[in-house]
Amino acid sequence: MNIYDVIVIGGGPAGGAAAHVAAKAGLKVALVDRHTFPREKLCGGGFTGRSYRYYREIFGADIPDDIIITKKTVEFHAHGEELARIEDIPPIHMTMRRDMDASIVGHALASGAEDFTGTGLEDVDLEARVVTLKGGETLGYRVLIGADGANSAVARALYGAAFDHDRIGFGLEIEGPEPAPDAPVRIDFGAAEWGYGWNFPKAGSATIGIGGVHSKNPDMKASMRDYMDIFGVGDGYRVKGAFLPFGDVRRWPGRFEVLLAGDAAGLVDPITGEGIAYAMQSGAFAGEAAAEALAANHPPRALTLYKQKLRPIHSAMFHARWIRQIIFGRRFRGAFLRAFKGSGTVRHQYLRLMAGEIEYPALAWATAKKVPGFVVRSVTGR
Repeated sequence: MNIYDVIVIGGGPAGGAAAHVAAKAGLKVALVDRHTFPREKLCGGGFTGRSYRYYREIFGADIPDDIIITKKTVEFHAHGEELARIEDIPPIHMTMRRDMDASIVGHALASGAEDFTGTGLEDVDLEARVVTLKGGETLGYRVLIGADGANSAVARALYGAAFDHDRIGFGLEIEGPEPAPDAPVRIDFGAAEWGYGWNFPKAGSATIGIGGVHSKNPDMKASMRDYMDIFGVGDGYRVKGAFLPFGDVRRWPGRFEVLLAGDAAGLVDPITGEGIAYAMQSGAFAGEAAAEALAANHPPRALTLYKQKLRPIHSAMFHARWIRQIIFGRRFRGAFLRAFKGSGTVRHQYLRLMAGEIEYPALAWATAKKVPGFVVRSVTGR
């Protein structure tokens, strides 16, 4: 049986980053994914300024220009009303996950990770520190990184279930008609309860979808049909769905020498639903923690080191969950939307967040100063 320093399950942004960082540190790394790359993946594909920066920092190169398009105009809508159209915003990039993930896996393999993509995972034995692949091959590990998404097999091995589906989100989307060259990014608050809709123009198609807290959307298919009707999109498009683990961050993302990264750790923005940036960063942190623990010849210390590195992300998630009550909660959301429509400051801070220029603690502070006004407006209806 082959013994690896690190086995990474999942070849998305978190797993690819983890495998790249660990392999670059000189470790023997196996990258396992049931798919071969490129492969399709449900995702809006918004690649924020934060994602762009993390990609460069982790992989030492910019994301290839030919797999992104850049937009500098955004429209915000809510319940059929346009809130704002903003020109010359900080760049928002759009990508197809099949292209981006293939690029990330390419970096990991070029750094020395061994390629087990196209091979599914059959079983995880945490006591023996062994994974069994489809077909019967077994691999041993010193550190295991589960970056295998919302239905993580590694999380199930640790906890019995990946997530409580009533507490996390769910999204539906299509690849719709090719947009006009000058089509803006569009975001619709309220297209789903405790969520939003998106229309992201890309090369050759527009990704149109909605996402919200699963338990608060008993008929999301109907909501998706209503949202498609806004753009005159008929029934000839395949609607894809997937769970989105936002709002349910794992405070203990693993156990000893087993780490969870990206969606498997609940590291999805609870407001925007964007998970690419935190997936890449948490994957890189997991790879670093594995390398440091193994350098000290103490694999079980990996989780302690990883949690220390995750503190800024966990802090951002805490503040985002607080702000989410104002944006999506019934008590305040009407006042928030009126403030968003009328306040350039609120819109500016939101766009700076999307661009990665500020983090949620800064936005939380700016929002906190507006709370008295939100309360007054929610009571008076003004």
